[in-house]
Amino acid sequence: MALNANDVQTEKIAVVIPAYNEENSIRKVASEALRHCPLVIVVDDCSRDKTVNQLDDVDGVTLLRNKANLGKAATVWRGIEHALAKGAEKIITLDGDGQHLPDDIPRFAEASVKYRGRIIIGSRLQHAGDIPKTRYYANRFANFWIAWAAGMPLNDSQSGFRLYPAELFSRVNADTCPGGGFVFESEILIEAGRNGFNVVSIPINAIYDNNARPSHFRPVIDIAKITLMVAGKLLRRGLYLGGLYRSLAQKMDR
Repeated sequence: MALNANDVQTEKIAVVIPAYNEENSIRKVASEALRHCPLVIVVDDCSRDKTVNQLDDVDGVTLLRNKANLGKAATVWRGIEHALAKGAEKIITLDGDGQHLPDDIPRFAEASVKYRGRIIIGSRLQHAGDIPKTRYYANRFANFWIAWAAGMPLNDSQSGFRLYPAELFSRVNADTCPGGGFVFESEILIEAGRNGFNVVSIPINAIYDNNARPSHFRPVIDIAKITLMVAGKLLRRGLYLGGLYRSLAQKMDR
């Protein structure tokens, strides 16, 4: 079942793009997202470069600007809140650094029609050879623990290219405080699993340009923060061995 641009509009999908120092890529990413979705929200996290200027004449993009650098969690959440206020029924998040291809948006929309009410995650790990080794092994490590705490299998828990059903945010809570960084994207999966929301994985390309700016993801520090969050949730549930069994035994929808 293929969807065209009109189908995406009918589905009331919003695209949220967090941006911090993305002057080299944000214009292209936002413009290409607009080809597939009429509601594209860029949230600038107090960039120090010309990220904001790159969007001056891109008609149709909603630009929100943080007054201080709040980190990815608070920045993504601000965009999600704006999308919900505009009546979005589904929300796609993708990074502003060009690592994600906006032309994949229709594939997420199509999967969300087939798998109603589920989170759709773009999985990069089938292209392991294209991913920097430190990132690849950090992701695999995080997958195991987050899947255990969520009680469901996960292919790429660290991918920021996702589609969320709007109803998810009325039923689950995750830390979106300033400084939360990448923890939000892991915690929301755990809380989703605990509240009956399943995840579907679709393959996407792993794009790592040698000329791109350094990743904001810090493998050691950010994985440590995620691990501490997961450990706390597991300990509060007596290690949740049932979740470990389900994360290993269940077959993931693809």
